[in-house]
Amino acid sequence: MSHVGVPRGTVRKRRSLALLTVGVLTIPALAGCSSDTEDTSRGVPQDIAPAARDRVADGSTVNWAVDAMPTTLNAFQADADSATTKITGALLPTLFAMDAAGQPKLNPDYLESAKIIEREPKQVVLYKLNQQAVWSDGREIGAPDFVAQWRALSGKDSAFWTARNAGYERIEKIERGADDLQVRVTFAKPYADWRSLFSPLYPKEITGSPDTFNDGARTALKNTAGPFQLKSVSKAKGTVTLVRSPRWWGEKAKLDSLVFRAVAPKDRTKALADGTVHITDIDATTADRIALALRDGSNGQPLTHGPGADLTPAAALRSWALAHGSDEEQAEIAQAAREKTRKAVAAYGAEQKALRGYAVRKSLEPAYTQLALNGESGPLADDRVRRAVARALDRQEIAEAVLKPLGLPAKPLGSHLALAGQPGYKDGSGALGDQNTKEAQALLADAGWTQGGAAEKPKDTKAGSEAEKRDSKDSKDGKEGTEKTEADEEKAEKTDKDEEKDEKKAGETDDRAATGSDDSAASRAEGLYIVGQDDKPGAGPVQGPDASSATHILAPSRAAAAQSLALLRQARALSEDSPAAEAADTAKAADTAAKANAQDKQPGGAAGAYAPMGTAAPAPASVQGPLGKDGKTLTLRFVLPSGPGSQSLRGVGDKIAAMLEKIGIGTEITKVPDESYFKDHIASGDYDLALYSWPATAYPATDGRPIYAKPEPATDGSLLVEQNYTRVGTDHIDQLFDQAVAELDEKASRELMKQADARIWAAAGSIPLYQRPQLVAVDKKLANVGAFGFAAPRYQDIGFTDRQAAGSPADRKK
Repeated sequence: MSHVGVPRGTVRKRRSLALLTVGVLTIPALAGCSSDTEDTSRGVPQDIAPAARDRVADGSTVNWAVDAMPTTLNAFQADADSATTKITGALLPTLFAMDAAGQPKLNPDYLESAKIIEREPKQVVLYKLNQQAVWSDGREIGAPDFVAQWRALSGKDSAFWTARNAGYERIEKIERGADDLQVRVTFAKPYADWRSLFSPLYPKEITGSPDTFNDGARTALKNTAGPFQLKSVSKAKGTVTLVRSPRWWGEKAKLDSLVFRAVAPKDRTKALADGTVHITDIDATTADRIALALRDGSNGQPLTHGPGADLTPAAALRSWALAHGSDEEQAEIAQAAREKTRKAVAAYGAEQKALRGYAVRKSLEPAYTQLALNGESGPLADDRVRRAVARALDRQEIAEAVLKPLGLPAKPLGSHLALAGQPGYKDGSGALGDQNTKEAQALLADAGWTQGGAAEKPKDTKAGSEAEKRDSKDSKDGKEGTEKTEADEEKAEKTDKDEEKDEKKAGETDDRAATGSDDSAASRAEGLYIVGQDDKPGAGPVQGPDASSATHILAPSRAAAAQSLALLRQARALSEDSPAAEAADTAKAADTAAKANAQDKQPGGAAGAYAPMGTAAPAPASVQGPLGKDGKTLTLRFVLPSGPGSQSLRGVGDKIAAMLEKIGIGTEITKVPDESYFKDHIASGDYDLALYSWPATAYPATDGRPIYAKPEPATDGSLLVEQNYTRVGTDHIDQLFDQAVAELDEKASRELMKQADARIWAAAGSIPLYQRPQLVAVDKKLANVGAFGFAAPRYQDIGFTDRQAAGSPADRKK
């Protein structure tokens, strides 16, 4: 599967690799709103063709495809990627590996035990190392390796070019314990995620000096401590070759060698058919081809797909007639075309025959795809507009479109900080609310976006000003709440005076709002089109019983504005500092009040529409063209990747655009090259809407904080966003992360993460959509490898299930 648009962070950001929403990234973990119960949803099990070691033959070589050659073998550098993670996982110690449930599990190959032995006055963790654990040069793994890695990653020495130091900066000292096999780590500040440290663990020869750390570990690892050791790195061949380690003290690796081979996603079907790779992530298209190959191989029928399969009998007859006709020129052209088709059919058939030797292993990847809303400026700086976007989305429909055709459970993800099946997972999306078109339209109306707004003259206030005031609330200890109320009430009085004027103007400008700006035709350049501004055949007024009343949204009168303010204050409770439980109760009360108000309206009114009795309410199904405000059309820039591996992502983008069009939000879709998608657009903030992925983690308090931390202004006037590419955050969310990471009681820490997740939902900066599908093509005779889900691979168990299968690639293709 393609992993484009990946934010190339590192790994103790475990979340620092943002996956292109078809792509890949790093890891998040827990969620929830209230804390009495946890969601018992189970994750999709891994699919790796498990087999006991005595059923796996010794010997042979396996080729494993990666997206590209790793630019570094140092997992703590900024350009470390998924290939770095795979390779170092087979070479270096991981003290706590992820298990199938997404929890850190002590690795007995390296540790006898590891636990907190003191909490007061300071946290102390004692590691007892496996007595047999040694580096490939024969030296024992011990305290000097821990000390060197801590000093390199503590952030105190800028000579070390490290991209992450989370947790290491909290360590006060590291000492030898009662003997050489004990390592005693004392923390200056409590650290709940201490298990995340020293994984991978590098030898002191690499972490002991800036030169070896910065440059020495980029292309070579002379000293390792895993079931395999590094034999060679060949940029010319695009391979990294590992061989069985003679110093490994654990269960011996079944394979003689393991080769990681760089294969672009577009070339993987051919690589499988040629036998040059045995294991590779694939997309749905390749998975379909393998399924067809297995089906055709079992029924013995001629191929009904591939080149020439769509040729009708009439077209075939015409082609034959031209090829054998009297017109020599036409005959030559027709014969050449027929020969080209014949060769293509033969090549396709040969590939299909070879693909019968593979199975598609399926699970859900430990990563999720989200819709990111850039709240730095523009319409999305207003949290009401962000919430309207979120309330317009049918996340169930989106999940089904992506996962159902693959035979995977299609359920929307309910947390930013955990995936289904992880401890502490709880659906916290209720803090924002379910899909509701009418309420989404009401939020837009309250924010001033109306049907005739595109023709209005600009006002003194700017979009998002209320949101900007709210952002400073946390640092003003509640002072902003009073200011916001006064500002909103003043706005309500001003709106009441302008109501009649707006109503008249709206009727005159409906057509202009529906067709968009004057330069909409020019925007149809390649790679760019605007949803909601197309001249669709048959587009016209709303049809059906509600056609007469579903015309436009009027600005609210003073009475309606007062009611709107009350409801809005309640709906915003979770994004401010009130407790989560209180906010949930308030939101329920707001919903009840809105429904009661709707019953008093004249026919044609809609629940949740902030307008006085008798005025027109938001259209029940859709509005005519983008809404407007202060003379500007409500159109959002939606950036999507254009590469061949991103079809699924673009399909999701099109669905979202259609959903937003129904509530009057236009989307200006721009498709950009995969290689520039993240760097030039997501990271730089050049977008309003975007799709990309974050990975799951067992350490949400550590790994989630930089993703949702409130951006801070830099000295040069720019924003320091860490990994928060939506630029949406609050002081309260930061405080909850800080409390959770220092809370040594695991249950209490999870509760704090659930509260943080509820507030992240309410802020509506990122909307989780679905857990990413994981499709892996694997040689059918390979065992203990495939779609691993949460779990880390156990490299020493991978191998062929019989000795004949462990022969040459040519033998396996017979």
